[in-house]
Amino acid sequence: MAGEALARAAQLWSLLDEMAENEPRAYRRLLRQQRAEAERLYAPPEPHLCLRARPAGAAGRPLFINVCSWKRVPAPKAPTDPTPVSAGPLEVVSGEGDLYSIIDIAYNPDVLQRGEENPEKKKHLIHLTLKFVEERCNLNLSYLYTIESFKLKGSLEMMQQRLKGKQMPTPHLSHNTTKELTLDQLLHSMEAEDCSSAPVLLKEESVTQSKVHLIEEISSTEMPQNLSTPVYEMITVKDANKKPLKIELKIELPKVSSVSECDLRISKDDIIIEVPEKYKLQLDLPELVDEETTTAVFNKGKQVLFITVAVAKPDP
Repeated sequence: MAGEALARAAQLWSLLDEMAENEPRAYRRLLRQQRAEAERLYAPPEPHLCLRARPAGAAGRPLFINVCSWKRVPAPKAPTDPTPVSAGPLEVVSGEGDLYSIIDIAYNPDVLQRGEENPEKKKHLIHLTLKFVEERCNLNLSYLYTIESFKLKGSLEMMQQRLKGKQMPTPHLSHNTTKELTLDQLLHSMEAEDCSSAPVLLKEESVTQSKVHLIEEISSTEMPQNLSTPVYEMITVKDANKKPLKIELKIELPKVSSVSECDLRISKDDIIIEVPEKYKLQLDLPELVDEETTTAVFNKGKQVLFITVAVAKPDP
């Protein structure tokens, strides 16, 4: 196992060295893409606002809900799509002579920003948050809540650790949480650190108040991801009279080891190449093509996919 890992690492460095020497612009573009993705994944959650709620119908200890902003949580792809959210555990805390409960909820920054720009959206998001906490923690909350003057109940470090699902440190130990990212970590950032808290999707309630599931649980492997756009080069081959003959497409896939991982779909005017959890590329073709003539060859050594397709003949 260790030998295989070392061999893969050596192959990776060899490919990167080759890219850096032969295609420096593509190499720099790859590093920028991976660095941006790694920064998104490693960015810690930040406090946004704190809600104070209580159980419905009877006096009980207060519940503080830290609503946080976290770039790792994806934004909805469309306004009508469910809202992804990540949550930490519900904890009971003894402080200042009182008992209270606390839970941390994280949304994508864009979701929270829309709430700040539109009071109705903010109110609706708070309503969804309370419903989510009720269902997740088996509580019955009063919908009379307070937005506290402070953004966070408790310490910043403990909130971030709860959301990330890490083991709580003992009170007298100090931890250096700064991590230096190596190039290998950057290239494998999607696999290097996974969100241990199970993400969920918050669904909008129907206007008719029919019975619908507000919360849809999904596994961590199903958490929506931003797939990388691979480096590519597309050229149109023409004859001596400058008449288009065929289209050649070269796609660099440094994370792919076999053509079986690739899903290729081509129509008369566009092409889609997708590698699950890694890459997605969708291109409009410069000419109408005959998709039946498509050929695809994957060079394992260079980890490059070559696609050739003939330009469609004009209708007689």
